[in-house]
Amino acid sequence: MTTTQTECNYQAVVAIPDVATYCHLRLASGLSAKTAEAAALGLPASLFAVQITCGEQVVGMGRVIGDGGTAYQVVDIAVLPEHQGKGLGKMIMREITQYLQQHAPPSAYVSLIADGPAQDLYAQFGFKHTAPASVGMAYKV
Repeated sequence: MTTTQTECNYQAVVAIPDVATYCHLRLASGLSAKTAEAAALGLPASLFAVQITCGEQVVGMGRVIGDGGTAYQVVDIAVLPEHQGKGLGKMIMREITQYLQQHAPPSAYVSLIADGPAQDLYAQFGFKHTAPASVGMAYKV
């Protein structure tokens, strides 16, 4: 029997996702694909990670990366489409915000890149647009 979203007792689990789960959640939720090799290199360097489970299935995740002192970046906020609209993004961000409040020094810079309407979620947790004072930029290898 497959667990449906209406039967879920969602739980936040503080743990780094495994490579397969990470790659699946990114792709299935509409984020860009990452190779297993890249994930295997990057995931262990996470400062913090949370997964949202529905029974035994991981249906959402979020991570914090950075140097652990001056710079933190919120990344990989992903929820499977069939579980979206259930408050799981807020659940992920509450865990991340709690981590940052407990571990990031007052002078630390915490950033994220918001895609589309996700900016509304992040604004609820105190994130503000940086433009025009600064703008996000990216370098593609």
